[in-house]
Amino acid sequence: QVQLVESGGGLVQAGSSLRLSCAASKSIIRINSMGWYRQAPGKQRELVADITNGKSTNYADSVKGRFTISRDNAKNTVYLQMNSLKPEDTAVYYCRVTGWGPQYNLWGQGTQVTVSS
Repeated sequence: QVQLVESGGGLVQAGSSLRLSCAASKSIIRINSMGWYRQAPGKQRELVADITNGKSTNYADSVKGRFTISRDNAKNTVYLQMNSLKPEDTAVYYCRVTGWGPQYNLWGQGTQVTVSS
């Protein structure tokens, strides 16, 4: 069973940067997309950004221009570079990988990001 392990979260001040990483425990193939979601207390989990196998990217409006998603297929890793962090970015960030042959939907355990004002 493949596991996704996130890292890079922490407590930072507004305006700071963080880089999240999500690494698969072993090689994964037939990927449709890799993405980052977040869930703040009392709110639903929401898409932050994702990147398809063709490297097309999609961002939530609230993070456009501040966050950048990228992937390293050789390392089975997806990254989220977060700049100009705001207190409203505070949440648990989850990595997700979807694929096919048969269909699969993997989630990481989450990493906490806290931005103080």
